[in-house]
Amino acid sequence: MIPPAAPPTAPGQPRPWWESRAFVVAMVLLAAVPLLYPPIPPLVDLLGHMGRYRVELDIGTSPFLKTYYAFRWSVMGNLGVDLLVWPLGKLIGLEPAVKLIVIAIPMMTVAGMLWVAREVHHRLPPTVMFALPFAYGHHFLFGFVNYALSVALALLAFGLWLRLGRLRKYRLRAALFVPISFLVWTCHTFGWGMLGLLAFSADAVRNHDEGRGWLRSAFRAALHAAVLSLPILLMLAWREGGGGITTDWFNWRNKWFSVHTVLRDRWREWDLVSFALTAIMLLFAIVHPRLTLSRMLTFTALVLLAAFALLPRLIFGSAYADMRLMPFVVAFFLLAIRFRRETDYRLARVLAVVALTFLLARTASVTASLAIAADDQREKLAALDKVPMGARVLSLVGVQCRDRGWALWRNGHIGGMTIVRREGLTNNHWENPGAQLLVNVYEPAGRFRYDPSQLVRDPRCRLALPRPVNVSLANFPREAFDYVWLVDPPAFNPRLLGDAELIHQGRGVYLFRLRPPAAEAPPRG
Repeated sequence: MIPPAAPPTAPGQPRPWWESRAFVVAMVLLAAVPLLYPPIPPLVDLLGHMGRYRVELDIGTSPFLKTYYAFRWSVMGNLGVDLLVWPLGKLIGLEPAVKLIVIAIPMMTVAGMLWVAREVHHRLPPTVMFALPFAYGHHFLFGFVNYALSVALALLAFGLWLRLGRLRKYRLRAALFVPISFLVWTCHTFGWGMLGLLAFSADAVRNHDEGRGWLRSAFRAALHAAVLSLPILLMLAWREGGGGITTDWFNWRNKWFSVHTVLRDRWREWDLVSFALTAIMLLFAIVHPRLTLSRMLTFTALVLLAAFALLPRLIFGSAYADMRLMPFVVAFFLLAIRFRRETDYRLARVLAVVALTFLLARTASVTASLAIAADDQREKLAALDKVPMGARVLSLVGVQCRDRGWALWRNGHIGGMTIVRREGLTNNHWENPGAQLLVNVYEPAGRFRYDPSQLVRDPRCRLALPRPVNVSLANFPREAFDYVWLVDPPAFNPRLLGDAELIHQGRGVYLFRLRPPAAEAPPRG
């Protein structure tokens, strides 16, 4: 049997630098660095969500937004950033509010990881820094911000769950975690589900370590975790009206893609090497005689891995439901690494330096990648300066073929900034019945109202979706739009736009005004 974790450093004895409070503060602050430079966090889906935030804030006062959109608050498990934007956006403005909230997410995620490691190991292992880059995993860079916020809160809540369990304050824990479960569920249902899995798996191992059999331990753990179950009543009410499909089960090809793209960002070789280095570190911990894995965190990682295998790709219309778990499966395996008995400080110092080097290298690459994306988006967004308030803009964004590109297509929802900055019509919002607050009510746009109508491809790509660029240009309803905004398009035929006027052109961006010009904006009042 693997021995329990070593006790914490005795009072009065010097702590190694990776166990100090200054180290914890430094790690949390370091998590903010990649997002300091970009004025808007260049996460794939975020710019589309920002369009919804603008409607949320201003539909009551804007005559333009009322023409194109309807917005209605409702109770659902997908409200995290939307709720935070409401007061903060009114206080400091939408774009600064979004940046501040998004920066806080990886900081809280890192803080949660460190707290969990400290509670389980009684100290911070020198290898803990291998897990921290997964705060910027594929789930976050893809812009699943409500989910990422809910998981950050779930990790912090899990640290509290472990601490109160270690102190055997079960009644206090039960009382606290009823409202905590509602908070995490409201941010995003998937984060609440993860918190339930974390709490159950940790208590099952704790009960087993106290001498109970696995069945009895699982039963007791389920009873303890039941305090987290009350939000299921809200979920039943939320889903009563149906809507949003759940499908694509056991798609092993996509699941493997989710595994090896867990750190996908911009540079294929570096992202794959980074993932390989974490796998090597995990293997090293398994085979090295002085290292081992925590039972509790290993079992937790295995439970998350089983959930990843069992979940479909789409749940209630939300895509990549299984993929979102993978960064945390890997992170928990890495958090589980510790010394078998007493810490060998000679080996620990080497591991700490290697882990810190890895963390700094990943932080540097993500920082550079987001800076490149921010500069590119700033250039693309200059086209909106030529667009009047309330204009109807069809955005068409080129995406690379799967076999040709690795870098995330961060401009996929750049059209959402038409709403943010011009209060106009765009075709970037998602259609997900029962899981959305905003509805595009501008029926003349037809099928070009919703995502993924904004995505176009080279006709040589062997993909069913998105449409070839020339097909979209030939078939969109001209009378429904005033402008066509092409971003990173493949080669296209401008003759399909007829007598449209090219009024802005830059690197990878074209803005056409359609002729005859439609009314520039609905009249006020």
